[in-house]
Amino acid sequence: MPLKALEDKHLEYLSRFGFDAELLESWRDRLRDGSLTAESNTMEGQLLAPAADQIRALPKSGTPERDELIAAGEEAIRNGEFGIVVLNGGMATRFGGVVKGTVDVLGDRSFLNLKLTDAHKTAERCGGRIPVMLMNSFATDEATRDHLREHSNFGVPDDLVSHFTQFISVRLEQGGDIFTTEDGDVSPYGPGHGDFSFALRASGLLEKFLEGGGKHLMLANVDNLGARVDPAILGHHIVNKAEVTCETAPKWPGDVGGSPYVVDGKLQLVEQIRYPSDFDPEIVDVFNTNTFHFDAKAIDRDFDLGWYYVEKSVGDKKAVQIERLVGELTKFLKSNFIRVKRTGDRTRFLPIKTPDDLDSCRDEIVEIYPAD
Repeated sequence: MPLKALEDKHLEYLSRFGFDAELLESWRDRLRDGSLTAESNTMEGQLLAPAADQIRALPKSGTPERDELIAAGEEAIRNGEFGIVVLNGGMATRFGGVVKGTVDVLGDRSFLNLKLTDAHKTAERCGGRIPVMLMNSFATDEATRDHLREHSNFGVPDDLVSHFTQFISVRLEQGGDIFTTEDGDVSPYGPGHGDFSFALRASGLLEKFLEGGGKHLMLANVDNLGARVDPAILGHHIVNKAEVTCETAPKWPGDVGGSPYVVDGKLQLVEQIRYPSDFDPEIVDVFNTNTFHFDAKAIDRDFDLGWYYVEKSVGDKKAVQIERLVGELTKFLKSNFIRVKRTGDRTRFLPIKTPDDLDSCRDEIVEIYPAD
């Protein structure tokens, strides 16, 4: 399908979500000339393990050092300097294609219910307010808004809940043609969580947050139930004057995801799709949880993030989608890496990807999200 036909038929809808026809055409050119492939994802430069002191653990509970971090985080919340962005763009194909944020986790408490309630309760405990911004996608925006409207934001005031959408593109064939489904239609998708800072700026919400005195933003996946507001981690981010603090968890067999490596002297996150074919990722024993704390002012600019080749199965066909990665921001920002717990009531990494995960993690979920 030529681009002109796509524009005539679909541009009005796509343009609602920031579709960039010129960018799409550049990807098509690169697919045609062979410069955009799975091999072109490979990271240039040697990937080295970080030194032991480059990934730090939080001080133990009850120590003066931990109390200092908690105090710094609580003060930021009390002063209205902290906000949350929830990555809420994915369709839960393993949950039957529903919008995952609206799925009930505990009784009638959905993922979004737990996220919003956690933020609101923590803010009240600290004597402050925490705005929550949901990065939806074309596939989740309407259902998410309806879900929150139906439940009155789960008690969170309207002025503390905002929605914005990541961008949109259409899948391609390996040779650069526009991919079509069996019924002949195009196949839209969201081009990755690397949209975060760009879409937040484009929405005007980052500017509003900064003008209102906001300084620090937490970013987390909607389905990571371990990623709750923690004044100690926020305090660690503040005390270390970091532009981004990245949470890493102990690596378990079978884990899929990136990790922090030193590349050209800079410690940064490198995702698995960028590893050289002969690379041994086991030189690092932690991996990226996709939970971050950002200096809000530091992300108020454009970043030269890469675009990466990803193959997806759509029905019985293979499609190509081009994505960017939020973890690559660590290449450009002053980064702080911490090791967080993966088990127990202090876990920071409890991803729920399938209904089986809900069943197997039920006791742990109940422990970290007790009933009111």
